[in-house]
Amino acid sequence: MADSERLSAPGCWAAFTSYWRTRKGFLLLAEIILCLVILICFSASTSGYSSLSVIEMILAAAFFAIYMCNLHTKMPFINWPWSDFFRTLIAAVLYLITSIFVLVERRNASKITAGALGLFATLLFGYDAYFTFPLRQPRHTAAPTDPTDGPV
Repeated sequence: MADSERLSAPGCWAAFTSYWRTRKGFLLLAEIILCLVILICFSASTSGYSSLSVIEMILAAAFFAIYMCNLHTKMPFINWPWSDFFRTLIAAVLYLITSIFVLVERRNASKITAGALGLFATLLFGYDAYFTFPLRQPRHTAAPTDPTDGPV
């Protein structure tokens, strides 16, 4: 899934730069940066909503590290596409709910900024959920099962 676009990279920095250039790597890096900016905006106004940004930033960083180091191929007992899909889907829903609550309150500029960025995070996580939906992934076709002995 994520490593099909990636070049071979021997070192950690080379693996990082090679992975973030893929679509999934770019999405995860954008999620980490956006969650950090939203966390800063929430921390400037009130810390009540910042836990969502902290948790999603940690989860996005963990998935980035797992995919970057190809650990998902070493742990096949976890279904990584479904795990990533549910992570992004739940993040999109929670950011939508949180942003609506924050924008309705309208206390100060940093809260309004965090709410607007939360709506953008909803779109980003929603796009990532659509992109990582496991049923959209190409499947292998079954081999033909016709008898090779000739006509029956």
